[in-house]
Amino acid sequence: MAQGEENYTEVSAFLIVGFPGLQLEHFHTVAWFLFILYVTTVVGNLVLVVMFALEHSLQKPMYIIMVSLVLSDVGFTTVALPKLIARYWWNDASIGFYTCHFQRHMIHYFGSLNSLIMLTMAMDRYLAVCFPLRYPMLMTAPTMTILTVFSWLVAHVFPGVTSINFTQISFCGSNEIIQAFCDTLSLTALACGDKRYLSGASYATAMFILLVPLGFVIFSYFCIIISVFHMTSGQGRRKTLSTCATQGCIISIYYIPRFFVYSAPHIPNMQMTSDSRIATTFFYSFFPPLINPFVYCLRTKEIKAIWSRWANRIHNRID
Repeated sequence: MAQGEENYTEVSAFLIVGFPGLQLEHFHTVAWFLFILYVTTVVGNLVLVVMFALEHSLQKPMYIIMVSLVLSDVGFTTVALPKLIARYWWNDASIGFYTCHFQRHMIHYFGSLNSLIMLTMAMDRYLAVCFPLRYPMLMTAPTMTILTVFSWLVAHVFPGVTSINFTQISFCGSNEIIQAFCDTLSLTALACGDKRYLSGASYATAMFILLVPLGFVIFSYFCIIISVFHMTSGQGRRKTLSTCATQGCIISIYYIPRFFVYSAPHIPNMQMTSDSRIATTFFYSFFPPLINPFVYCLRTKEIKAIWSRWANRIHNRID
């Protein structure tokens, strides 16, 4: 450790605190829970990737964006959970200085990517419901592929702005990350000197990538609901509303808790305790990747038909 100015000690590594107050005797139980959560999330999502690769009938715009969401969820979970599992399985809380910054960048990268994916998904549903005759021409598989690749590239811009800002500051004093992983809020709290510019720029970037896509999602759902009530088919109306309601719940879980966690340090009388912030962050970070395969994919008729066909093949081979 090198001595900095004003008798501060420069930070060369950080410690992931995880869940403050958790007793040592519960560490292995929590580690097993996190391990099962990780395996279930990754396996559940990768099964859909394999299905998409093997079934050419699924290579359509809607499923291309779903696979993009699946891969993003696997990426986020793989970046965030293994270190937290190690923290409780082997009581290994240490994470290198640059490793922590890399994790912070990737955490917010996949968060930004998911926001752009939900924007693209909302646009796809908007065109499919509101312009059904023009939809096959407007949204083709190549078009969706281009939009998907664009989202994966552009998503680096938003955490990249904060990463550049972090190169201009130093860390001193405490090195404890009061969070389940390295993120901007936790690292900003450990920065030396005046943090107002860093905090303000990070908050503005986060609100842009959250609220702009959310604004279009709300607009698209509003238009979809209006179009649905003009449908003559009662069954089609119920199916569309059911799909929108389910997706709306997942989108709400993604956007609303994030807004409160990011906004709490900037809005008077809206402070969150460290325990509530960690619990809220854990919920919106890991619950959607766990259930997204069931919400977005396994409820569709085509995927159900493929599951039935695969199950019949396996059953016939056993017989």
